[in-house]
Amino acid sequence: MVSSKIKTNDIEDKLKNWLSNAQKVVIAGIGNPLRKDDSVGVEIVRKLRNKVSPSVYLIECETVPESFIESITEFKPTHILIIDAALLTIDLGSSKLIEPGQMMKQTAISTHALPLQIFCEYLAKTTSAKIALLLIQPKDTDFGEGLTAELRKTAVKLTNLLSKILP
Repeated sequence: MVSSKIKTNDIEDKLKNWLSNAQKVVIAGIGNPLRKDDSVGVEIVRKLRNKVSPSVYLIECETVPESFIESITEFKPTHILIIDAALLTIDLGSSKLIEPGQMMKQTAISTHALPLQIFCEYLAKTTSAKIALLLIQPKDTDFGEGLTAELRKTAVKLTNLLSKILP
């Protein structure tokens, strides 16, 4: 129980630091809603609806984040946070905030056509925004709908955290 609290505080500190000076933030939830925990990013974006200011643009990208490049660049964000499930070899439901350049060190679940690395590189070229990925260790990515109980708890915790610290 104590280690869970430490991890939550750690991710909270990292997100607060990363979001410092944020003026306009894009939150992009990525994942396949037909692959259980893979949809955790989309679920967090859904839960953030009506809990954030107009300076936060929420996008349910599902498996095609590249379809939203134009609307992201038109929003002119200062920060872009991409939320996705990833195989990180950490405790299930745990999360990690990484910069796009660190992606090669991670084993991300890729259910979308365009690899996240290319998506992030393109956003970096078309916006002047800071970009980070909030990656979450899933329990089950088999076919099926709905998050596992563990990932539902993680989604609620991260939604509450983000709604508290976003501009």
